[in-house]
Parts: sequence; structure tokens; C-alpha cells
Amino acid sequence: MEKQKLKKSVLIRQKKEAEKERKEAMQGREGATTAHLNNLPTSPRKMRLVADLIRGKKVSHALNILKFEPRVGAQMMESLLKTAVADWKSKNADIDIDKADLYVKEVYVDGGRMLKRLRPAPQGRGYRVRKRSNHITMVLDSMNQATI
Repeated sequence: MEKQKLKKSVLIRQKKEAEKERKEAMQGREGATTAHLNNLPTSPRKMRLVADLIRGKKVSHALNILKFEPRVGAQMMESLLKTAVADWKSKNADIDIDKADLYVKEVYVDGGRMLKRLRPAPQGRGYRVRKRSNHITMVLDSMNQATI
């Protein structure tokens, strides 16, 4: 049986519904902290390389990795991680951060808005330049659920 091709509007609606379900699932988790960084002027492909380095690592180890990483988005990812830790501290003031044993549960990078420009090309033509940006979402969680 052949797959029926869906309209673009149906695909967009399905994507929005999946994103909504993912956000609801995030809010349902206790102890997990989510941090977002939107419209970073780096391509999502380059930022995913940095995100793959810290996914699943402990927060202290992830901060060390990002501090010495020479890639473009490492500094921005490090600041987002520090923000997420600060958010976790404010939500869980009664819990010691060393006993909680925080780790980076999820990191995903989505494409942001794209600035479209024209670059002069030979014989009066113009080549399109797409300046990409990205959105980063980071979820921190505690390995020791008994302490929470």
C-alpha cells in the first residue's frame, strides 16, 4: 500500500501538536528543569555538534567540556547550562546541589528564523544567502530521585 502524501498544512499541524505534547510532558516531570535559548545566530548543524558532546553528562563534567571547547556555540551553550543550574537551585532551594547529582537529561537544537540575503554573482545574477539561527532547549534532572 502506498503512503498518501499529506498536505503541507496537515504536516505543520501535526508538528505543532507533537511539540505541544513534548512541552506538556516536560512540565509533568518533577525535579526536571528546562532552559531555553532562542534565535542564536549560528546554524543548527554546528550547534548540534556541541550539544552532542554534553548530552547525558553530569553538569560539572559538561561545564568543563564546554569551557575548553573551541567550537562556535560552546560559550553560548555554557551560559545556558549555567542558567539552567541557577533555575534548578531557585526551584529546589532546600536540596543540596552536590547530593542531587544533576545531569544533562536532554539537549536539542531546533532551527530558528532564517534571514535571507542576496549576494552579487557573475553576469548580473544574485545568489541567495541564508543566514540561519537556532533555538536550544536543555533539560536538567537529578540522578538521585530519592533526595527530591
